[in-house]
Amino acid sequence: MNKIVVTGANGQLGNELRDIDRSGAYAGQYEFVFTDVAELDITDRTAVRTFMEAARPQWIVNAAAYTAVDKAESDAERAELLNAEAVSNLVSAAEAVGAGFVQVSTDYVFDGQMPADRRPLSESDPTGPRSVYGSTKLKGEGYALAYKRSFVVRTAWLYSTYGNNFVKTMLRLGSERPEIGVVADQWGTPTYAADLAAAIMRMIAGADARGADDTALFGLYHYTDEGIATWYDFACEAMRLGGRDCRVRALTTAEYPTPTERPAWSVLSKTKIRNAFSLNIPDWRESLARCIRNL
Repeated sequence: MNKIVVTGANGQLGNELRDIDRSGAYAGQYEFVFTDVAELDITDRTAVRTFMEAARPQWIVNAAAYTAVDKAESDAERAELLNAEAVSNLVSAAEAVGAGFVQVSTDYVFDGQMPADRRPLSESDPTGPRSVYGSTKLKGEGYALAYKRSFVVRTAWLYSTYGNNFVKTMLRLGSERPEIGVVADQWGTPTYAADLAAAIMRMIAGADARGADDTALFGLYHYTDEGIATWYDFACEAMRLGGRDCRVRALTTAEYPTPTERPAWSVLSKTKIRNAFSLNIPDWRESLARCIRNL
């Protein structure tokens, strides 16, 4: 069996990968080793190399990251350590043991401005991060892509049954308040972490089917669920599906200022990943309904 080491295993994506392991979908094909900071400090280069040389994985999936977007502005050193230097550590170890590497990135590597033609952003569009979070994630992408056996998967608006996320917050507020305000002029696509986890496993299996010497599939990809929404649309649908009797009021970005500028446009093109791996990507509403049923 091929061994997959997962870092950041206690987060949303890491827990969804745990669920895939528990489901037995890849039983007999992959053995998972789940780690978080208690098992492996990915900011310690020596510890990472020692761990991977002992484990000898065929794949390393980095689901760890510094994701506190606003806090990163005043905690840039820590964000750089987790989002960039830790990636360098993992890539170095992957190369040393000949493992494939998967790095998860973000829409924040773009400048967030809406294109005149409102088209989804492709992997070849120019980056231009406007935050510490985006800048450190872009640097991590660079470290990953310098290794010929790396996948970098940009995603956006991630939620799941695990951890703290927008869906859980909306359902909680919907139970506590008669009305809330949500921004209606920022566009993107909600992404169920379970769908992202399934896509990553499809990528790994696809690469393995081609053989270790074939690196043609590796590189940069985008993955979100299908469709386009605003945060307001997302909140309204969460309230409806969750049976919450709470009115959602549309706000402008100016009415809801944050320390870090939020992207006005986070819609990512999935053409490349869909074609490369024959993925059937679900609509965000369908996946949201599935997540809320699981909650």
